[in-house]
Amino acid sequence: MFLEEPQPLRAQSTHVTEGVKRLVANNPSKMTYHGTNTYIVETSGKTFVVDPGPVEDSAHFEAIIAALQGKPAGILVTHHHSDHFGAAPALRQRTGMPVFVSRAFPDDAFEPDGYLVDGQKIAGLTVLHTPGHASDHLCFATEDGVLFSGDHVMSWNSTIVSPPDGNMQDYCAQLRRLIELDSRIYLPGHGPVLEDPRPYVERLLSNRMRREKEILDHLTCTPATVETIAKAVYRKTDPHIAMAAERNVAAHLEKLCSESRVVEKAGLWRLAGH
Repeated sequence: MFLEEPQPLRAQSTHVTEGVKRLVANNPSKMTYHGTNTYIVETSGKTFVVDPGPVEDSAHFEAIIAALQGKPAGILVTHHHSDHFGAAPALRQRTGMPVFVSRAFPDDAFEPDGYLVDGQKIAGLTVLHTPGHASDHLCFATEDGVLFSGDHVMSWNSTIVSPPDGNMQDYCAQLRRLIELDSRIYLPGHGPVLEDPRPYVERLLSNRMRREKEILDHLTCTPATVETIAKAVYRKTDPHIAMAAERNVAAHLEKLCSESRVVEKAGLWRLAGH
């Protein structure tokens, strides 16, 4: 179900949809695919940057500067993770563009120019607070059905939900919200453009529910640790992917615990009432 694309051009913008250009940072990894997507949004003669990317990629930074047209008006941050937010302070200093982040943004060391809340309008976009991957995660929706989906929905893979900042109950609830929104195209934080996204998001949610059932089925046999459950359910051998699987299992267990379906004692999880 996941999408692939060739190695993208670096330090160069490409047109992805009307009024939007994409640049891909040179920070590939097992968690970021080819790299972080930065979007340049032109609206009413003003230019906004969505997720300027990692601070380490100077060529990407200069390409953002070169791609700015009209009046540079602002920097929108989907969430505080450094591969998305890292270059924001430097871009503000270089261009004078204000930085807008979620009201839930956790970095006390950075003073943004404005906080965004669910339902707010900015740059012709509607702000959607979509916690799950991160507590401060935002998506941005245009009036004509384009959604900047950040890391909440990526086209190349499912996102990691890692407690304590990640929350599986919130993540699934916001997937349901995005399904109801029924946007026509997603521009994710990593990976290619996602067209006809509703069936894809429905499968993402279905897969999470399948994992949840597998965890519960495993616990019907015996109490288990997060690590044991992850090995049995995900069966990942790559250490980085196995670690991500453990974090997802921990998030599922927190969700199930909040629903009084499982309990934990001394590091062992078991079905409630067993």
